[in-house]
Amino acid sequence: TIQTSQSLTATAWNSRVKIALGSARALEYMHETCSPSIIHKNFKSSNILLDNELNPHVSDCGFAELIPNQELQESDENSGYRAPEVTMSGQYSQKSDVYSFGVVMLELLTGRKAFDRSQPWPQQSLVRWASPQLHDIDALDQMVDPALEGLYPAKSLSRFADAIALCVQPEPEFRPPMSEVVQSLVRLVQRSSMGSVLSGGESISRRYDNSGDYTF
Repeated sequence: TIQTSQSLTATAWNSRVKIALGSARALEYMHETCSPSIIHKNFKSSNILLDNELNPHVSDCGFAELIPNQELQESDENSGYRAPEVTMSGQYSQKSDVYSFGVVMLELLTGRKAFDRSQPWPQQSLVRWASPQLHDIDALDQMVDPALEGLYPAKSLSRFADAIALCVQPEPEFRPPMSEVVQSLVRLVQRSSMGSVLSGGESISRRYDNSGDYTF
């Protein structure tokens, strides 16, 4: 997974974008291609499995339907990924999945956990700490994962942050559908000339196996 992969700390920027794009495609498929559509309800970095080439495989698809909403909401592990409307009313939707995806993007950008009690209180929630800084270039440079050692295109970083800011909007109606998130990440890859991110991208296969994993 993203959380346990020993190689993630050394993962190059373009590989992190590849992980984000592959995960976004999985959610897009669940929301907009599956019939009926599937709301993941428990999207988080520990549910993104990485193979040896760091290709993402989204797991636990649909399993959250078997867990009472209250139990999902009470999980401390999930608190950092939980959209405000889920916290307030327990209402899950495609847009709450989009919010959770934005949090995972923040983890990829910063190398930090979605919720970390070891941090000072203002920094425990990754979204609360990072959101005000996403459009500030100087602040953005300071919050990037130090493991990247400054090796990333500045424009790519800025556009990645722009996509995050849209996904973690407090109001669900202002969050984009996953198809738009995918398009923005594809454009980011194309503009940055990071061909390796889209290696074989036009022939990406989709399958849903009995384990509840989507493979892209």
